[in-house]
Amino acid sequence: MSIKSLLVRAVLAALFASPCALLHAGSLQVAPVLVEVPAPGAASTLKLLNEGTKPINAQIRIFRWTQVNGADVLTPTDDVAASPPAASLRPGTDYTVRIVRTTKEPVTREEAYRLLVDELPEPAQAGAATVNIDLRYSIPVFFTTPGAPSKLSFDLQRGAKPAITVSNAGDRRVRLAKLRFVDGRGLVASFGDGLAGYVLGHSSRNFDVPASAKGFGMGGIASMSAQTDAGPIDLTH
Repeated sequence: MSIKSLLVRAVLAALFASPCALLHAGSLQVAPVLVEVPAPGAASTLKLLNEGTKPINAQIRIFRWTQVNGADVLTPTDDVAASPPAASLRPGTDYTVRIVRTTKEPVTREEAYRLLVDELPEPAQAGAATVNIDLRYSIPVFFTTPGAPSKLSFDLQRGAKPAITVSNAGDRRVRLAKLRFVDGRGLVASFGDGLAGYVLGHSSRNFDVPASAKGFGMGGIASMSAQTDAGPIDLTH
């Protein structure tokens, strides 16, 4: 795995450690790390900060976030805009990015987006043969409306690479950390103490059974536990 891939994975893991935290890696910092806009609101802001000694060029893009066949999917959208789409930050300065829902259609249930902030290499380095360490931040953006809370269920998908599907029948997304499953024989599939992922409203998300959980699921899944943004949950079949 390249140095760039390792660093990007570390950044994305740190992103969800605390929804209220200031996210930083190297010189570029981003806050907040989660944006939520209750209806009828249509705008919010994000702040970029350069704590380094050199200028930073950043690209800002926003995508619609859905989950299809248990996987996250990002698609271009004109329904929400990030302004400006690019920024140049001098050392020790900050920059405010405005996030605006441009569509005139009312929010009927929670809409999910991802704001991508890319730290771009200097033009002189872009074509160099050496490894360029570009940073990418992926910020969840939600436009919300009152609705049914998250309602989770889970099931085992058998196959060459078994996975556990977590479905959410509610209108609101759920953030899962400390995710853990126990099967009918008492074997455990643990996804660690950090963030496992989100399950969006009226969607499903697949979690591959860890290789360390050999034989898991032969007796079906008996229970699921996790820490969510609404508190701990414990579910049984």
